[in-house]
Amino acid sequence: MNLILLINLALNKSEMINNIPKIKNTGSGNFFVIAGPCAIEGEEMAFKIAEKILDITSRLEIPFIFKGSFKKANRSRIDSFTGIGNKKALSILKKIGTELDIPTVTDIHENKDAELAANFVDVLQIPAFLVRQTDLLVAAAKTGKHINLKKGQFMSPESMAHAVRKVQDSGNKNIFLTERGSMFGYQDLVVDFRGIPEMKQFAPVILDVTHSLQQPNQSSGVTGGRPEMIETIAKAGVASGADGIFIETHFDPKNAKSDGANMLDINNLEDILIKLIKIKKSLNLKSFYNYSN
Repeated sequence: MNLILLINLALNKSEMINNIPKIKNTGSGNFFVIAGPCAIEGEEMAFKIAEKILDITSRLEIPFIFKGSFKKANRSRIDSFTGIGNKKALSILKKIGTELDIPTVTDIHENKDAELAANFVDVLQIPAFLVRQTDLLVAAAKTGKHINLKKGQFMSPESMAHAVRKVQDSGNKNIFLTERGSMFGYQDLVVDFRGIPEMKQFAPVILDVTHSLQQPNQSSGVTGGRPEMIETIAKAGVASGADGIFIETHFDPKNAKSDGANMLDINNLEDILIKLIKIKKSLNLKSFYNYSN
């Protein structure tokens, strides 16, 4: 890839991040963070988590997007928690975005969800299992919102170029890609960090740290996880050049209604982010000296 193309890609990435409504701290040189609970369980818990993350990221000068699923459509069991009601959860997301003056993101699962959710949030996220669904990507693109495409656990990094093209050809250039691990047998995931620089050829890349540590398809019908590895995976992601980090977090992960097994205890978030900033700064310094020489 030639130098002019690299410069243009860097400028486009910066412009995309800066154009997210209500985004702060974009001039800090830090990675950006998408963080929040797996699902919106209620207004009080959602605000409590959003306020805690906002306090941390404001002090550390990290661009922050609050994440919360308004419904969970991809549960293993029929009796699993799926949400508190679409409009109720989306209204909470909108209230958080307005009152805390921060951008918000939620996942969509059906074509009709795109227009609905676009009235409440700033970024639409396409789940990994659905990223090849052309009609869903087109519907999301046509809302004009920023679109976060999560790489399928069954897809190569290179194949995400086609998902990007679907959104671009539908008139939307505001695209992010998220690495969230690849299937490693039936009940585990592994992150191939080579995919981060490969996908950065197409769009800014986020590493979904917590979902990459899931242990799906357990016989109990409840997904397992390895949250003790969150810091390790996050460090490797920043070192590999990820533009953003995605972390699901909760004050009480063990009692969370969705994905508690792989979520981060929010009381550990600040310490991890401080360590990641140090890695990012060392990379920035190395790039400066390489350029100078």
